[in-house]
Amino acid sequence: MAQQTVRVATVNVNGVRAAFRKGMGAWLEDRGVDVLALQEVRAATSDLEELLGAEWDVLHDPATVKGRAGVAIASRGKAEIHRVTIGDEDFDTAGRWLEADYAIGGEILTVVSAYVHSGEAGTPKQDDKMRFLEAFERRMPELTAHNPLSLIVGDLNVAHRSLDIKNWKGNLKNSGFLPEERAFWDRFVGAEDAADYNAGGGLGWVDVGRRAAGEVQGPYTWWSWRGQTFANDAGWRIDYHLASPALAERVEQVAVDRAATRDERWSDHTPVVVDYRIGA
Repeated sequence: MAQQTVRVATVNVNGVRAAFRKGMGAWLEDRGVDVLALQEVRAATSDLEELLGAEWDVLHDPATVKGRAGVAIASRGKAEIHRVTIGDEDFDTAGRWLEADYAIGGEILTVVSAYVHSGEAGTPKQDDKMRFLEAFERRMPELTAHNPLSLIVGDLNVAHRSLDIKNWKGNLKNSGFLPEERAFWDRFVGAEDAADYNAGGGLGWVDVGRRAAGEVQGPYTWWSWRGQTFANDAGWRIDYHLASPALAERVEQVAVDRAATRDERWSDHTPVVVDYRIGA
C-alpha cells in the first residue's frame, strides 16, 4: 500500500471543557489532525466523546484523583490495541501515560500521550517526577522493540537546553530545568555537546521539534498566564514529539501553533503538530 501522511498533534489542554469553551474546537476543525494526544484532560470520557464528536475514536486514562491530570488519544481510525502501563502500579492509574497502536497502510504506528509531573525541587513532588522519568527511560527501548515506528508526545515538563527556556539562568534551581532532569534528555536523544546529538545518540530517539527548528531559541510551547510573558515570548519548550529513529526519518512537516494574541489562547500550552509518512 502507498505511504500516506498522518498528522499527529499534541497539546496540554489545561482542562478540555474549558479549552473548548475558549476556542479549541475551531482550531481542531481547521487543522486536519488524524491523531490527537491530550494531557491534563481533567474530565470524564463521556465529556471528551461529546466535545470531539462521533468521528473520533477516544481512548482516555483519567487520573485517580478527580479533576487532576488525565491523558487521552483521539483518532480518526480505531486503535488496534492500547495500554496504560509504564511501570509501577501508581503510574499505571495516574492519568499520565497512554499508548495506542494504529494500523495504517500496512504498518503500525505506536503513539504515546504522556504527562510528566511538574515537580517541585526539594519536595516529594520532585521525587515522584524523578521516579516517573526513570520508568519513562526504561519503557523507551521496550517501545522500539515492540514497534520501530514509535512516538512519545506530550507535556514532558522538562526544558532540555538553554535554547528551550527564555529565562534559563533564573531557573537553574527550579523543577523543569534541573540538571538531573535534563540528564534524562541527554540519554534519550544524546547530550548537547555530543557529535551525535539528536541524530541517534543516547537511546536513539529524536526530538523532532528541535531537529526541525535548528539551533535557535524556542519555539516555546508554554507561557504563564501571568503578566506579559506571552507578549514577550518568555516561555518554555516542554511539549515534545520524541520519535524513534525509524519514525524520525518519516517526518514531513513540523508546526507550533502559537496563538496570534494572548486573548486567542485556549490553553497555557500550544499544540505541536507533526506530519509523518506512514505505510509500506
